[in-house]
Amino acid sequence: MGETLAKNKKAYHDYFIEEKFEAGMVLTGSEVKGIRAKRVNLKDSFIRFVGDEAFLFNAHIGRLTTTHHFYGHEERGSRKLLLHRKQLDKMLKAVTRDGYTIVPLQLYFNARNIVKLQIAIAKGKQLHDKRNDLKEKDQKRDIARSMKDY
Repeated sequence: MGETLAKNKKAYHDYFIEEKFEAGMVLTGSEVKGIRAKRVNLKDSFIRFVGDEAFLFNAHIGRLTTTHHFYGHEERGSRKLLLHRKQLDKMLKAVTRDGYTIVPLQLYFNARNIVKLQIAIAKGKQLHDKRNDLKEKDQKRDIARSMKDY
């Protein structure tokens, strides 16, 4: 993986991550420029199937001020994901099971400077699971703090 442009930290908090995939995206030139300027937010984004194809919805890719409004893009528009048929079938099968969904994890440039989106099949966490994760995180932080002082 290359340079990470945006992360969806909320996904790790709200879901158990089962399996990760790398997907390409169909983008316009102004979207790529906005991504290079790191004007990206994946916080409330999600992935849905329309027919047999996967689309990313509600991901915010900001416009640059230098972009002409005629060539600009819709900031929260849908963007088609490029995946292999076997991966799409596997995800579609997983989504039809109870409690599973597909979430975007991070947006980055790969080694050849192509924008890639890391997505994952995930299962939703219950409230008590989230509390346990926060408790473990606090304990690890306390241990690290005490080891630093020691």
